[in-house]
Amino acid sequence: MAERTISWEPRNENEIIGTDVERVDGLEKASGHAKYSTDVNPKGTLHVRLLTCPHAHARIASLDVETAKKVDGVKSVHVFPGREPGLEIHFQGHPIVAVAAETIGQAAEGVSAIEIEYEVLEHLVDEFDLAGAVKTGRAKPLRITEEGSIGQAFAEADAVVSGFYGIPSITHMCLEPHGSHCQWPGDSELLVHLSTQNVSGTPGQFAQPLGVDAANVTVNCEYIGGGFGSKFSADEWGVACAAISKETGRPVRLHLDRATELQIAGGRPSGFANVTIAADENGKITAWDSHHWGTSGPDGGTISQVPYVIVAPNRRVQVTGIVTNTGPARAWRAPNHPQACALTDTAIDDLAAELEMDPLDVFKANLDLTWNPEIYAGEIDVGAELMDWKNLWQPRGKWEEGGELHGLGMAIHTWGGRAGPGNCTVRVNRDGTVETFAGTQDLGTGTKTVIAMTLAETFGVPLSKVKVNIGSSKYPACGGSGGSTTVGGVSGPHRRAALNALWQIFDLVAEKHNVEADSLKAVGGKIVSGDETVCTWDEAARLVGPMGLEIQGKGPEDDGLTDQQVGGVQMVHAAVDPETGVVRIVKYVAVQDMGLIINPVGARSQILGSMIMCIAYALSEERIYDEVTGRFINSNLKDYKLPRIGDIGELVVELYQPDSEYQRGVVGLGEPPVISGGAAISNAVANALGVRVPVLPLTPKHVLDAARNA
Repeated sequence: MAERTISWEPRNENEIIGTDVERVDGLEKASGHAKYSTDVNPKGTLHVRLLTCPHAHARIASLDVETAKKVDGVKSVHVFPGREPGLEIHFQGHPIVAVAAETIGQAAEGVSAIEIEYEVLEHLVDEFDLAGAVKTGRAKPLRITEEGSIGQAFAEADAVVSGFYGIPSITHMCLEPHGSHCQWPGDSELLVHLSTQNVSGTPGQFAQPLGVDAANVTVNCEYIGGGFGSKFSADEWGVACAAISKETGRPVRLHLDRATELQIAGGRPSGFANVTIAADENGKITAWDSHHWGTSGPDGGTISQVPYVIVAPNRRVQVTGIVTNTGPARAWRAPNHPQACALTDTAIDDLAAELEMDPLDVFKANLDLTWNPEIYAGEIDVGAELMDWKNLWQPRGKWEEGGELHGLGMAIHTWGGRAGPGNCTVRVNRDGTVETFAGTQDLGTGTKTVIAMTLAETFGVPLSKVKVNIGSSKYPACGGSGGSTTVGGVSGPHRRAALNALWQIFDLVAEKHNVEADSLKAVGGKIVSGDETVCTWDEAARLVGPMGLEIQGKGPEDDGLTDQQVGGVQMVHAAVDPETGVVRIVKYVAVQDMGLIINPVGARSQILGSMIMCIAYALSEERIYDEVTGRFINSNLKDYKLPRIGDIGELVVELYQPDSEYQRGVVGLGEPPVISGGAAISNAVANALGVRVPVLPLTPKHVLDAARNA
């Protein structure tokens, strides 16, 4: 018997993988039949509202909840641990008390009845104000690094350009707020329907503070309405929900209201930088000098990966964190990379303008300073053709059409995308159906479909014969969905398990039909040897016996099914109304490598969603704080501006997949396409306007201010 090797099929032999497949759960979602945690509301459920701190920085002076307990319909008043008088609170929205009642209105009335007084303390919500932070002792020097001969490189440079750049904090904007539904089927058994990216990892987070065994906690999440890195934890409000359910003996529902969701469910750290960059006359970067600062809220952290992708051989980097009262930070899609890209690639674009060069040529001139020059060169060429860059590009401020100023901009990015940990149980039933169980989750990224396609391709059966069970902590454990790790984390184990099951079935078929097992393939619902059909798939499946065949899969493994590290290029054609400052996206091109693509239509959808997120944080999305009161004044869907369909423009997605990419195996995609769009849009606006708008978002006010200050 020849040695059997775990691998993907050759590209030209796939029947399902690499084809556009509609999501297996698409109809459920589109029709409203899909049940999210917010939809779980059985009879007898108590509803919770939170008392949260209205101040950015305060100390609890007094707290009395007895009156709230007397409100009609109130069944529990739960004071969060540690929320006693004297506690210092560092951000608006900090939960203090949870009130559970028969109705939401009664819970809100109970919250209003709580007697609480605060000692208001000095606050800082201006993440831009480095000088103010230093003066008030809120600046935290994080690191200073220096490599190479920076002084000599600057002295010998043909061009030196300095600039200020910034990308502020924004909040997570999950359409489904954080929250859970909890009930206790038994005295020590907890069932949680949780909006989470981390089904397998959260039972222990409930168990420890509640004093129960993790084995007795079941967390379910079949569907989730957005996470973007913010939903890995049970959160203290989730634990409070379970504690109230235990106390009352009733099911309890606790989902954050929209204002609280935007205040405390996680923000993206900010980054601001003074950058000086040097190059020779051909645009080759020789030196980088920067001081960047920002905030991740009360802990005072900030981003780190500056300079980004293109790393000068001679460089000095200083990093300062600012302690602010702007709420806690959480991982936001491609953590820290959009900020680092915005601070780096805008500086490179300004260097190109100083040299009076096409920025595309400057980026190309520096690809040897990246991790993979070949990938980026290919993607830049593809993107330039799709954008018609060489015919359209003009120097800054030189392209006017129809009363608008037009410009082109580009940026590049990278991401790891390694496969995350994953386990599964694949079962081949005697009737030929295939079923799998895996403790992963689907964030709307097509996890169910990817698993189904992997199994259907391996067994040579239609998708209708495959049932995918995910979304429960009782299934084989998988990692949380983040870091673009899920597709690799589920496809690898399922491919391994399915191949091992298939090989066992081949052995049974070979014995029955007197053929060589190594000659067999599963294709089109048949088991074939060369051009001859040996038996149907259903006939082969009956050979496994009445119990069926179960095989466990795990990963990641170093067997070539998955890989890591991708690049990407994004280009934008933008138009600016010089009278109003309104920026319009004319065309937006994204070129992205990602290794082996299981479902191209799913991959394109991921990229399109990322591009829309880029447009959001580049043009409109911002947290606005009242510096006098420290309050987050636009924590609602009306004033926290997200793009509408008319704001999007033409979006063009190119899946960059030469044979060399396919042969790498699966690499994650969810994070990278959201990285470089902000920088590309900023660069396009600078090209159109003739001056840099230094800080995102490029709102009409910021655009007009930059034009006037020029």
